[in-house]
Amino acid sequence: MIVYAIGDIHGHLEQLDRALRLVEADGGPDAPIVFLGDYTDRGPDSAAVLDRLIAGRDAGRPWRFCKGNHDRMFQRFLAFGRENDARISSGKSWFNRALGGARTLGSYGLAGEALAFLHNGGIETLASYELGDERLSGPELACAARRAVPVAHRDFLDELALYHREGDLLFVHAGLRPGVPLDRQSEDDLLWIRGEWLDSTADHGWLVVHGHTALDGPVHYGNRVNLDGGAGYGNPLVPAVFEGRRAWTLDEGGRTPLEPAPA
Repeated sequence: MIVYAIGDIHGHLEQLDRALRLVEADGGPDAPIVFLGDYTDRGPDSAAVLDRLIAGRDAGRPWRFCKGNHDRMFQRFLAFGRENDARISSGKSWFNRALGGARTLGSYGLAGEALAFLHNGGIETLASYELGDERLSGPELACAARRAVPVAHRDFLDELALYHREGDLLFVHAGLRPGVPLDRQSEDDLLWIRGEWLDSTADHGWLVVHGHTALDGPVHYGNRVNLDGGAGYGNPLVPAVFEGRRAWTLDEGGRTPLEPAPA
């Protein structure tokens, strides 16, 4: 079974389109692709990225979509006006430039700037958001976002899977808590874990393909493959192809073997 995977896109439509062309050149228009989440934030084209993914799904492409932590932050802001996540130890708001929520809303016509933040017990929350001649509070901005974001996009975010299994491969956004059965993994860990996951050399039962922790390019660690090559920070989005546990990255020259890094 051949399957392709694309890591964290972070609102970069041109990078996504390039990655899709590379996959099609290698595997044809009906190549199965698993997307590892973080479709939104930081880049300028989050709305267009979701349009492209939804269009491919609706055209019957064999594409599967995992949820990323940034997708959940966007989803929760739309649903509840929530801009913080307990897994962000710094307490940063989704509107902090480091996270990029304002750029996501800007792609829906709500381009503005977070003017000030409140800080309460280490938690940062939006005090005001300048949108044209208006200054909106957080709740007012959440209402504007719900009007601006299409229902199809909200439904897409709501329906994202926490992981996808394909033969000897397990696709997930962030990783697994080592030693915990898959059916007992928490959503928070599947979307956010680093620490003990990145340090683990255990055999997890599958070759785990994930993103979330940005590197300068994909890396194979033997028991896992990290495909977050830092597209959210200006690096190219590098797709990969898997045949069983064998892996390659794709570029305009074709396949390059992705071998486990030396210990």
